[in-house]
Amino acid sequence: MITVRRATIDDAQELVRLRGVLLTAMDGRAPEPGPWQAEALRVLRQRLADPEGSLAAYVVDKPDAPDELAACVVGVIEHRLGGPINPGGTIGYVFNVATDPGHRRRGYARACLEALLGWYHHRGVTVIELKASEDGESIYRALGFEPTAARTLRLTVVDQPRRP
Repeated sequence: MITVRRATIDDAQELVRLRGVLLTAMDGRAPEPGPWQAEALRVLRQRLADPEGSLAAYVVDKPDAPDELAACVVGVIEHRLGGPINPGGTIGYVFNVATDPGHRRRGYARACLEALLGWYHHRGVTVIELKASEDGESIYRALGFEPTAARTLRLTVVDQPRRP
């Protein structure tokens, strides 16, 4: 039996650690330590403090080390302009689906994702998006996610003043 729980502020540091695990898996190399970790920690602590807010994270604790996480998923609710498939414009976005390397292939990430999907359902969110890695795509498809025709583009602006 897998026990999934909603993450709290106390889990923020481990969520950042697992983000590093995810980034390593996606890029093939570990990310350099840097300000991204402190900023991620700050944002998680702030947003996890509001259980009625628009961010939720679900986690599974390591069975052999309860102060560490085996897996996690984070999701947000955004409010955009409506359209034909989503008249209300409310959309869920899933990210940071990560499992510690020593705890993979046990269903932990899937259990976390199912809990997050329940949170979305409870909040009335009917359109949910994510970006899938090759390793994760089969789990997402099994839960009903389908590819879209949308083409994602990104602009990265450098030398912007940092907000306080």
